[in-house]
Parts: sequence; structure tokens; C-alpha cells
Amino acid sequence: MPSFNMRVPAIVLRGLLCSIIFSIAGIQLGIAQSPVTTWHFDNLHSGTNPNETILTPQNVNRTSFGKLFTQTVDGAVVGQALYLPAVTIPNKGVHNVVYVATMNDSVYAFDADGATGANSSPLWQTSFLGSGVTPVPIASQGCGGTTGWSTVGIVSTPVIDPVAGTIYVVAKTHENSTYVHRLHALDVTTGSEKAGSPVVITASYALNGITNTFADYMQVNRPALLLANGILYIAFGSNGCRSGLESGWVLAYNASTLAAAGAFDVEPSKSAAAIWQRGGGLSADSEGYIYGATADGPFTAGSNFGQSVIKLSQSGSTLQLADWFTPYNEADLDDHDMDMSEPVLVLPDQTGTYPHLAAAVGKEGTIYLLNRDNMGHFCSTCKTADAQIVQEMAGYAPNTGALVYWNNMIYTSANSSPITAIAVTNGTLGTAPVAQSKKVTGGHSPVISANGSAAGVLWQLNGSTLNAYNAATLATIYQSSEAPNKRDVLPALPHFANLMIANGKVYVGTNNSVVVYGLL
Repeated sequence: MPSFNMRVPAIVLRGLLCSIIFSIAGIQLGIAQSPVTTWHFDNLHSGTNPNETILTPQNVNRTSFGKLFTQTVDGAVVGQALYLPAVTIPNKGVHNVVYVATMNDSVYAFDADGATGANSSPLWQTSFLGSGVTPVPIASQGCGGTTGWSTVGIVSTPVIDPVAGTIYVVAKTHENSTYVHRLHALDVTTGSEKAGSPVVITASYALNGITNTFADYMQVNRPALLLANGILYIAFGSNGCRSGLESGWVLAYNASTLAAAGAFDVEPSKSAAAIWQRGGGLSADSEGYIYGATADGPFTAGSNFGQSVIKLSQSGSTLQLADWFTPYNEADLDDHDMDMSEPVLVLPDQTGTYPHLAAAVGKEGTIYLLNRDNMGHFCSTCKTADAQIVQEMAGYAPNTGALVYWNNMIYTSANSSPITAIAVTNGTLGTAPVAQSKKVTGGHSPVISANGSAAGVLWQLNGSTLNAYNAATLATIYQSSEAPNKRDVLPALPHFANLMIANGKVYVGTNNSVVVYGLL
């Protein structure tokens, strides 16, 4: 029997191992295809898919690129689509599959490459509704003015464990005048519930002798689900307003058993400080620490964490605070609704004094570069900046979307501002932009597709227009509104819509469909 020679490249061995594991789960990886199993492509939430070999700055233009097809769904797709290549669907063959969830509490699996003939219908659809079970009406829950939603069902981006062949989803339902959150574990090939699924989400958190209980009524799971080290992390906050009835929570569940594995309340015995992050997920580093950012709310050092960045650790079935950072001007941020509105970007290891970094940003537009080994807590004597952190850049990106990292650069985007690329060198941010786009009127969180460190394309939804930029220069290369004969027009999008790139296609969730773009 032949043996592996030590000269076989490690990447080849890893590829063979992955192929074996995915085949066991009914998934066969094709050449040059990579799954997209989580929000913004990885647990660092870099926002970059580095495995895109088809779309390039040269062929993404209104002549070569455009709308390919649309799949209709039963409600708004707020979360990001996910993707698995070469999935064996019972009685339907092998398909590249895109997965989406809707505010009408449905999960869909579609053929990712076409919507004609046998592929015009979903490969499967699973609904969590039934007699007396509906999505939550905004008229019942309240606080719909900010988001414009009419119902609340599945808000967040699901997460996939490709080895187990499971997609995890959190659904909110209205049942006989009560409000229920459930965690579902579905088979990626059939949409069927797996053993032990679903589980009703419940939690409590004790501090200073007082026990606080998770209340479903005002809680909404907006942040994408996170799967790290076999644990599912689910974050909650209010439905876009402060009512005095909600607080930010992080709940942990064992991905295999769906057993509860810990809870953390960022505002025990208080209200607000939602973890919403514009729909972006909690982040995780290679050591297993979990990071999130909170909205406006009361701040008390060590116990209440309005407008803060938190770092959590998992020990067995206990989830606890490991470190934190709160800006010196937290009271002013709270007064003016300038909360930490974006997910935390975990940077890959850097050279320099601080190798382990994270970047956070909020509505005010200040970028905070934090040492993950010592995040700085709160500087009560600081008057103009936070002197205890690695770096602070004020006024850079007001009302920004999620930060994106590619090729040793952080990209910011903001309302009525250019998209900006900032160099990261020896663990610090450059003070002058490397590249800037023209001013954009507004937009959702961008993402980048690239072939490693080459052929980068930055994608952003701006209103109901899909825009693409050369990621190296930030020159505009495509706008869906400029295609001939309105060929590429997008329908209306939900509040903070997401997009995803995989295998040469761009997937955009709308208020009632998934629209797919690619090479014509």
C-alpha cells in the first residue's frame, strides 16, 4: 500500500481530508469551490471571501456581468445567504445549494446556479408556522418604526456545520398571545429537524444576588449566529428602540446536543445595551474568545456595559466576561444614540508590539484599535481620547457599516462619505487613506471577494443598487442601476440587507426574493 510522501504539500493533504469529511455529510467539494457557512465568511468576520476565482475587476462590468435569475420566497430575507457546493439532495441529485431564511419563519434551499426547469422550485422548504403559530406582528411587539419591518420571524443569518451537515436557525413566533424563540437544527440535505431539535430558548443571569430572566417579548436575535469550538452563540437585543423591557444577551448552546451552555446579560437589572451589530455576528479568535459590541444604555464599570466592546470566555457550560472596553465619552454617546453599532473585526496576528488586535466602530465614526490581550476597560480621566488602547481614529466613518479586512487593509464605509481603505502596518492603522471611492449616499455593510491577495472586488448595496469597486483602487467598476434597459434592477430591500459571493455569483436577499448576479 503506498504511503504519503512528506513532500506532498500540506494544503493538498488538508484538501483530501476535507473531501472525506464532507462526503460523509453528503457534501462533495468541487475544485476551486469553497463553502460559505457563516456571516462575512469566517469567524473573524473579515468580510472577505478569498476563494473567488471567477469574478475579477476586469470582468465585473455592465457588459459582462449582470442579473441572472430570481428565486421567490415568502418573506423578507434580512440575514445573509449561505452556500454549500455539491450537496446530495435525496431524490434530486447533486446541487450547489444556497440557503436563506425569511421573516415569515421559513428556511429555503435553492439550486445556487439556476432557476429554470427542475431547478425553478426550492430543493426544500421548511416552515416553522402552524395552527395558531405565526411570525410576530410588529403591531403586537411594537418598535417597528426604525426597521420598517411588518413582522419578526427569522431575522439573523443562520450558521452551517458542514461536517455535521446541519444548518442552525433561530426563529421567533407568536403563539396564543405569547412570544417564543426556538433554536432549530436542520439537515442541510432535507430541511428536516435533527434529533433533539428544536429547543425553546430560555435563560437567566444572576448578579449581586439578583436573578434576571430572558424575556422573549422585546428580544430579537438580529446578530448572525456564531459556531465556534462546538458551541453556538446567539446574541439578542431590542427591535430597534428602547422600551425599558429589554437588554443585551449572549446565550450559548452545545451544537451537538442543543443543551444550554451559558448565558451573559450585558445590562442585568437595567435595560437597553442591545447587541444588534447591524445584523453582523459575534466574532471569535483562534483562542476561542468571543467578541461583541453593545448599543446605547447605562454603563457601570464591571457590571453594565452600554456602548462597550465585550470579550467572553467559555468554560464548560459557563459563559463569562473575560475583558472589556468602553469609550471615555460613553455618556455622550448614550445621550446622542451613538452606540457601538457594528460587529467586532478580529484581525489576523500582526507584527509589532500588539500582535493580537481587534477593531471596533460605532455610529460616531471613531475606529478603536484594541489589544485583545488587554482591552483597556474604561478611562475615567480621559477627556479627548482613550489613551489606554492601541489606537483611536475619530471621525473616520460616521454611521459606518461593518469593517472589512483584506490585504493588510481595513475598509470603512459610511453614509454620505467615501469608502476608505486604511493600511495596517506593524499593528497600527495608517493616518492617510490608501484608497478612497467617490462619496456614496449610504449603504449596507460591504464585502470583498478575491483570489487570495489578487483580483479583489468590493461589493456594497447602496439603497436598492448593487455597486462593485476595484478593491485595490476603490474605483467604481459596476452599478446595477446603469445596466442597459434596466436589466439589473433590484427590487426593494429590507432594512440592513446582506449580500454574499460564492463561486462566481452574488446573492442578494430582498423583501420577497433572492436575486442572483453573475457573468452573463
